[in-house]
Amino acid sequence: MPEYPQPPGWVTGNLRAGLVIPAHPLALTASGRLDERRQRALTRYYHAAGAGGIAVGVHTTQFAIRDPKHGLLEPVLRLAAETADACDIATGRRTVRIAGICGLTSPAVEEARLARELGYHAGLLSLSAMKHADEAALLAHCDTVARELPLVGFYLQPAVGGRVLPFPFWRRFVEIPNLVAIKIAPFNRYQTLDVIRAVAEAGRASEIALYTGNDDQIVIDLISVCNVRTPTGEVRLGMVGGLLGHWACWTRRAVDLLETCRRWREAETIPTTALTLAARVTDANAALFDAANGFAGCIAGIHEVLHRQGLLASARCLDPHETLSPGQAAEIDRVCAAYPELTDDRFVREHLDEWLER
Repeated sequence: MPEYPQPPGWVTGNLRAGLVIPAHPLALTASGRLDERRQRALTRYYHAAGAGGIAVGVHTTQFAIRDPKHGLLEPVLRLAAETADACDIATGRRTVRIAGICGLTSPAVEEARLARELGYHAGLLSLSAMKHADEAALLAHCDTVARELPLVGFYLQPAVGGRVLPFPFWRRFVEIPNLVAIKIAPFNRYQTLDVIRAVAEAGRASEIALYTGNDDQIVIDLISVCNVRTPTGEVRLGMVGGLLGHWACWTRRAVDLLETCRRWREAETIPTTALTLAARVTDANAALFDAANGFAGCIAGIHEVLHRQGLLASARCLDPHETLSPGQAAEIDRVCAAYPELTDDRFVREHLDEWLER
C-alpha cells in the first residue's frame, strides 16, 4: 500500500465538482435492533434522490454504534457500502463513500482499515476524542490515520463536541498529501474563513474540496466565493457542496438546492431571493436540529421526519432517552407547513415501496 493511499481519480473529481452528501442515519426497530431492510432503504433513497455520496458512521449515524454492547459499526458500514454499490451497478453511477473515523489514534487507525477493506474511499476524521491534545499531537494523529485511508478533514463546532482549531493548525493540516476534502462546520464565520485561507495559502485550492457543515449558513456557504490574497497571487475558492445531517432528510430538495446555488454562483449574479431562501433553510434546520435546546434533539429530529415519511419504522435512537425535545415536534410541524418547497414527501411517497421491497 502506498505511504499515503489515494482514492480513485473519479472520487476526487466528483468531490471537487460538488456533491450532496447526506450523513447517513441508523434505522432501528421499535425495540432498538438494527432494521436492515430500512437501513438499505435509506441508502436507496439517497441514491435515487441524486446524492453523489454518503457519509456513514458519523454523528448522525450515532457514535454509540461503536459500543461493544451494540457492535454495529461494521454491519452498518457494510450495509451502506453494499447497497450503494448495487445502486451504482444498476444505474451506471458512482457514489463516493465516506466513513466516519473517530477515537484516539489506535482505534481510529483500526476504523480506517475497516473502512478501506469495506470499500470506503475516504474517512471523515473527528478530533473530538483529542480535545486536550496539543497541536503537534493532533497533526501526528491525523498523519497516522492518513497513512491508512484518504482523509476528509472536519472542523466541528464546540457545542456538539468539537474544539477550536486555530489557523496554524489548518495551515499545516492541509499539507497532508491525501487530504481530499474538508467539512467546515464550526458554526462560526471567523473560523470558517481560517480553513478557507489555509487551503488557499497552501496552494491546494484545486486539490482539496470544501464542503459546508455549517447548518446555520447552508445557502450562504454555497453561494459565497472568497478571493484570498496569498504571496503567490489571488486565489478564488468556495464551498462546492455539503456533507450534512440536515440533508439526511428531504434529500431530493437538497439536490435541487445545490444545483440552484451552483447556477447563481457561476453566473456571479446572486438574486435577493437567495437571502430569503437562506433564511428559510436555516429556520427549517433550527427545528430539525433543535437549536433552541442546544441541539439536544438533532438526531431525533431527523429521525422524526424520516419516520413520518415511512422510511424509518421508528424514530428511536440507540439511547432510548435521546428523543425529541419538548416542543420540537410542533416546530417540525411549523416549518413543514411554512416551507413545503423544502420537503420531498411526495417523492418519497412515490418510491417508498420500491426502496423497501428488496
